[in-house]
Amino acid sequence: MGAAGDLFTTRSVEKGLKRLFAFRHARLRNDLALHARFSGAAPLTVAISGAGGMIGTSLTHFLTTGGHRVIPMVRDPALVRDGAVLWSWRRDEIDRDALAVADAVVHLAGETLFGLRWTADKKRAIRDSRVKGTELVARTMAGLHSGPSVLVSASAVGYYGGRGDEIVTEASGVGRGFLADVCEAWEEATSRAERSGVRVVRIRNGLSLSASGGALEHLLLPFKMGLGGRLGSGRQYIPWVDVDDTVGILHHALTTRSVAGVLNAASPNPVPQATFAGTLGRVLNRPTVLPVPDLAIRSLFGEMGRELFLKGQRVKPERTMASGYPFLWEGLEESLRHQLGRPDRDSGGS
Repeated sequence: MGAAGDLFTTRSVEKGLKRLFAFRHARLRNDLALHARFSGAAPLTVAISGAGGMIGTSLTHFLTTGGHRVIPMVRDPALVRDGAVLWSWRRDEIDRDALAVADAVVHLAGETLFGLRWTADKKRAIRDSRVKGTELVARTMAGLHSGPSVLVSASAVGYYGGRGDEIVTEASGVGRGFLADVCEAWEEATSRAERSGVRVVRIRNGLSLSASGGALEHLLLPFKMGLGGRLGSGRQYIPWVDVDDTVGILHHALTTRSVAGVLNAASPNPVPQATFAGTLGRVLNRPTVLPVPDLAIRSLFGEMGRELFLKGQRVKPERTMASGYPFLWEGLEESLRHQLGRPDRDSGGS
């Protein structure tokens, strides 16, 4: 296209670079602010299960750039290097000596919830990977005479079940449904470590927003094509959280000695699903006029669709905020613009 093509390409590249640097600037600023809160603390050696997942990868980068050492927990013997901990909940095996080197453990591993349907085998894998895996880690930590003194273990806001408009906090009781039952057993599996004197923090994760993985990554293509819209009634609440805050809360739990028990990793401002869809469409500059009826979701996805798409939790992170964690991104649109590199409006941290 000659000169016109050169001009178009140059402008496109410049626009992309500006978006990239705006994102990197915001993330670097926020990372430095979080690390500065604990600048006087000694660096930690942290063992992480699920280190290759979206949250685990983000946490690894954050910790290592802050001067901490990360040792991944891996299930493939071929990946054991640089002090990695070989473990397998299926074989009920873990390298105790390698784990003993760590000061703390962040346990994130678990079978993905997503799939076309939850078969009996899929549900068994979801439950066993979480409960048996956590029991193995907690039991091993409890049996070490000198080893990690902190266990930060993942859970999920699915613990609360579908509660409609009811506001739920860390003090709320367990709900009903498959995911609520799994989360209750998942959290109980940490008790062996807790009874032995290990400081245990259970992180009930909401929907972490990142363009590089998780639910948001899967939503981008249909929304960019103008095929996004509300799911079901759209009134179910989405307990979203920016992935930078998910990482920040994990770091807060690791380094704040007074923190133990349950912390909700969810924004203080959950929104109905219809609001979430409309906001994502606005950020992407695409229409969101194609709703997906309840019947279609139930017919296509069965129990998984009911639990993941039609139930919601109006979660408030009361205990997280009371413990001193300062949320970086409290507004949904600001978080989406940050993560998607769409700083068309003021996209600074809250």
